Amino acid sequence: MNEFRPGRFEILPMVIKNLLIINGLVYLAQITFKSMTGDDTIDNLFALHYWGSDLFRPHQIITHLFMHGSPGHLFSNMFSLWMFGATLENVWGPKRFLIFYMVCGVGAAMCHMGVLTWDNVHLTQDVQTFLNDPSYSNFVMLDHKYDLNSGPFNPESLKYALAQAPNDPGVIQDARVFVQQFAAVFRNTATLGASGAVFGILFAFGYLFPNSLIYLYFLFPIKAKYVVGIWIALELFAGIRNSAGDNVAHYAHLGGVLFSFILLKFWNKNNRRHFY
Repeated sequence: MNEFRPGRFEILPMVIKNLLIINGLVYLAQITFKSMTGDDTIDNLFALHYWGSDLFRPHQIITHLFMHGSPGHLFSNMFSLWMFGATLENVWGPKRFLIFYMVCGVGAAMCHMGVLTWDNVHLTQDVQTFLNDPSYSNFVMLDHKYDLNSGPFNPESLKYALAQAPNDPGVIQDARVFVQQFAAVFRNTATLGASGAVFGILFAFGYLFPNSLIYLYFLFPIKAKYVVGIWIALELFAGIRNSAGDNVAHYAHLGGVLFSFILLKFWNKNNRRHFY
């Protein structure tokens, strides 16, 4: 199946429509509760957290798929879901499409959890290195690897104090408390959004309809296989680069692609009428 020819297919099929509605309502609930409470209680309850965090709950593996961090985040995911997913749902039917969407989303979460485990284990080791030797060089090492300036933290005054008075007990204690607080916030960082599932949908579209044309900026026609390939390559590059302060879950996106590929191969083996 190399090309998709639109016929009597639905422009907004059932599962896509309901996913758009649910995600929109959940985001409305997010901003409403945040404006009422002034805190992140709803994110703490339903966004995905590292399993070693006190905020982790098993249901978050599912619920985080329906939450988003901003209007732009919501729009980009829902537009991509509709743009690439509508064709798949029309071809597969609602049940198979929903299964595919959820498998990709949960698979992406599992991959991301693995990356979170790796990051938190190494952060714990690096923090312990600093606590054992609270030197300026070790503080700079932490700042370089984890961007201590992210979020509510501002390490510049401490960095200056450690450089000027490396043996001052008060400065050392302040630096130790600062690093421990940063590690706690890092461990409790929430992940939310349907991006992993959407990347699975994107890959499936490019895999099944590689020669379909996608109009970049609605003007420039590019074959789906090239758009998908470039997009995945950029995510892989960003994940490997692992820039300090980058809060995008690149490996969750790639996890969605991986589970999409596995599921397509499995279905291909068992049903060659719909998969090639």
